[in-house]
Amino acid sequence: MAAVPPGIRLLVSFDRDQWYRALTFLLTFLLYTSFHLSRKPISIVKSELHKNCSSVNELATLASSSSQQPSLPSLHPDCSWKPFDKGNYKQLLGAMDYSFLCAYAVGMYLSGIIGERVPIRLYLTVGMLTSGLFTCLFGLGYVYNIHNLSFYIFVQVANGLVQTTGWPSVVTCISNWFGKGRRGLIMGLWNSHTSVGNILGSLIAGYFVSSNWGLSFIVPGIIIAVMGIVCFFFLIEHPNDLKSMYAENSSAKKNQVPIKSWNGVNGETEVYLQYKDNKTQSYDTELLLPRDSVCVPMQPVVVVKRELEPSAISFMGALRIPGVIEFSLSLLFAKLVSYTFLFWLPLYITKAAHLDAKKAGDLSTLFDVGGIVGGILAGVISDKLGKRATTCAVMLLLAAPTLYGFSMISEFGLGPTVGMLLVCGGLVNGPYSLITTAVSADLGTHKSLKGNARALSTVTAIIDGTGSVGAALGPLLAGLLSAGGWDRVFYMLMTADFLALLLLLRLVTKELTSNKSHPISAVELKEH
Repeated sequence: MAAVPPGIRLLVSFDRDQWYRALTFLLTFLLYTSFHLSRKPISIVKSELHKNCSSVNELATLASSSSQQPSLPSLHPDCSWKPFDKGNYKQLLGAMDYSFLCAYAVGMYLSGIIGERVPIRLYLTVGMLTSGLFTCLFGLGYVYNIHNLSFYIFVQVANGLVQTTGWPSVVTCISNWFGKGRRGLIMGLWNSHTSVGNILGSLIAGYFVSSNWGLSFIVPGIIIAVMGIVCFFFLIEHPNDLKSMYAENSSAKKNQVPIKSWNGVNGETEVYLQYKDNKTQSYDTELLLPRDSVCVPMQPVVVVKRELEPSAISFMGALRIPGVIEFSLSLLFAKLVSYTFLFWLPLYITKAAHLDAKKAGDLSTLFDVGGIVGGILAGVISDKLGKRATTCAVMLLLAAPTLYGFSMISEFGLGPTVGMLLVCGGLVNGPYSLITTAVSADLGTHKSLKGNARALSTVTAIIDGTGSVGAALGPLLAGLLSAGGWDRVFYMLMTADFLALLLLLRLVTKELTSNKSHPISAVELKEH
């Protein structure tokens, strides 16, 4: 008999629950990758909406002087896309960013509350389908030659609102499947979907930007809509949903009493098997039996005892969880820095390093590569030390001088620029990644909630919603400040970085004055 291949041995070594965990990890990773993939094109297309027309004009002037004809109108095209061809183009581009992010910030607070009360799978599916629609609509502005600023602002606001369905939903789902053990590592790996989505979005948008920038939006829009359909058919919100399915199938096949001590869907229902002598056993189905316990043909009767379902936590109740306010405000400034890079980095590279839109977009992906490494390192270190706030604070402290060095990118060669992008991406996105994933999951399952699992989506939405206020302010301020020089933008980013660090000092002090390190895998997040 031939030996079983080692690959098959590896596959069968995992049980059913592990396979479903892997499916949930991969699926939620891909779902939120598509969200960020659809957000990235605007930063790539900016340099196409307003081009540096000096080279075109020089070419036209040269051609005109060498020609006998007095003028060549064909060589004087409107190289910028109206209405972004004016001198205030930076403010107009900043307004588009602000409209999206402001709508996202406002909608996020509502999204978490709604997400606690509706099925996550359906909520996420609807959000992804509508997000795909609005992303495609922006690209159709190129196809139908639309030059009305109001149209683009409306699409950005609508897309910002529907994209809020994503983050609370996927964080709640992944937290349902993975406990506190090694949560920082798991969430760090999982949260790399943000950077992967940015990288893919940059590459897709960069491929089309010079020839047809409309496709830079339409293709990502189609991708997120397709992933929404995949979500509808395959996303499993909670392990208990599988228990109910297998219990029903087992009961139907065997036509007998199912396994003991199962509490039903989400632990909310208990069904009791009662005997004539008033003895009670915890079964899923009750059959009326004679005293001698001999089964007789009889119509099954189901008696259901429904326990009080824990109510979804209120907004103020979530704010009272220790640590929520500090981490939320710190994330506001950390996300301000991260999203300023997300929306303005390609344009900055174009202007500072004098590269075209495609090359600048490709080079900007290195910032996200560094973000992947930074997020994983932050998760591993915080798991090992059991100190989430301290890990974030150290990375924020190291990020400030890196930001200052990055402001002088025009003086570097290609090699130092690549290294600076990687390091800066890791230090900027590391704290942002840790707070939005592992910290949010820790606080959403904090021991002060006394086991109420219906707070996770609301807590996640509060933390990320507050962070999104910073995400809205960052690109807007960058658009205003960049008119006076890019140095002002980087001073603003360094100030925001220090404020994020300052807001964590109380939590850092509490962590450092504790008697010893407590790995997160061993204990829950302490009350601060």
